[in-house]
Amino acid sequence: MTELGIGIGWRPEIAEAVEGLSGVDWVEVVAENICADHLPDSLTRLRRRGVTVVPHGVSLGLGGADRPDPARLAALGEKAVALGAPLVTEHIAFVRAGGALTASPALEAGHLLPVPRTRDALDVLCENVRIAQDALPVPLALENIAALISWPGEEMTEGRFLAELVERTGVRLLIDVANLHTNHVNRGEDPARALAELPVEAIAYVHVAGGVERDGVWHDTHAHPVPRPVLDVLADLASRVSPPGVLLERDDDFPPAEELAEELAVIRATVAGASVRRGAAAEKPAGRPLLIGAGARVSGGPMPGAVADAPPAVPEAVAPVAVRGGGGAGSGDEGARQRLGLAQASLLSALVAGTPVPEGFDSRRIGVQSRALAAKRAGVVAKVAPELPGILGREFRPAFLAYARSRPMGGGYRRDALDFAEHLLLAGRPEDPAAHRLLTRWWQDRSGSRPPGPAARLLRAARHALVRR
Repeated sequence: MTELGIGIGWRPEIAEAVEGLSGVDWVEVVAENICADHLPDSLTRLRRRGVTVVPHGVSLGLGGADRPDPARLAALGEKAVALGAPLVTEHIAFVRAGGALTASPALEAGHLLPVPRTRDALDVLCENVRIAQDALPVPLALENIAALISWPGEEMTEGRFLAELVERTGVRLLIDVANLHTNHVNRGEDPARALAELPVEAIAYVHVAGGVERDGVWHDTHAHPVPRPVLDVLADLASRVSPPGVLLERDDDFPPAEELAEELAVIRATVAGASVRRGAAAEKPAGRPLLIGAGARVSGGPMPGAVADAPPAVPEAVAPVAVRGGGGAGSGDEGARQRLGLAQASLLSALVAGTPVPEGFDSRRIGVQSRALAAKRAGVVAKVAPELPGILGREFRPAFLAYARSRPMGGGYRRDALDFAEHLLLAGRPEDPAAHRLLTRWWQDRSGSRPPGPAARLLRAARHALVRR
């Protein structure tokens, strides 16, 4: 396993700060934000200094029902080669659903959504991972994600799901301790149990990030300082194994370089302190008393009634799950893919197209997730098409959120921006003549079309009706 050290997520907004930070051993870059044949100058300078750069993908959707897109895999592999990366990373998530497999409209989430921890989903995921491993020029590591919602009828804990994934594919793990904390708050899952069950020796590196709790829901924002509970989960992990790398993620509301340096120092100290405790624990005699017969004590551990100085016990790891021979998606059974595809399309349609919430899901949580997805779409569209907020002013955000409630994203954020502008023009908005002319010109320049007329209105209405069926 490559030893990476302590790192930080490279983002264009903090590129200069990252270059100036001392003690940064490596950086991670969102793969979709760079081109293999035209790397940002900042990353090129870091590489010349010997700083390792790891591409981190967000769009493969390996947990989806479809097999991985060869073009996306090829692009990720090209970026790994261009960066001289020792590995690439992605997520255990689905990001799109529908399409030919389910004979339903193709939908894009614009976000990482959780995979159900079921046998069907695991079979599909394992085959998808093997396809990706065969296509990529460097090893692959997969990240556990944060979630607001839980799938009904799950068959495994997160730790057991990850353990069997590793056993069946040999894939490495990117463990995000902030996501473990998020799932603790939002879904009642114990981070200590997950760490006890998963194969810590397969960890390639660790993510650490901040978030915020609102109305009992933890939002993994990557825009707040790392809180103490997340550092506690990091300490627990580092007390079990020495992580090859630990990385601080920050994606928004970037603080001054001094604050980033302080957070990196705290992370480094947390890992070092846990490593010392791990070494001390390894040197101690074996633990608890062994009782024979009616309370006889052999050796080790405290006498009855004594105060133990050992750390609090964590749940014991569950025995490894037996791997089934044959069957499953990897053996050509398309049934698992279709069942998973239908379930994911139904959920995603409820989240982004306003269709009924599938049976077994918490409708309140679905509403929270749906609003979060719409807010994220609005924020990203404002970044990729900054002219729209400029033209619409304060009307932009409420207008986009209203648009997004029932109109799913079908082709990425730039397409989303064009569709939103077209939607406004069809509705005769904005009402201000000057703003209307500016929006019309903007839409024409980027779509190469004339302003939408009555025929376009009918076509769009029919398209939305099909999505909502």
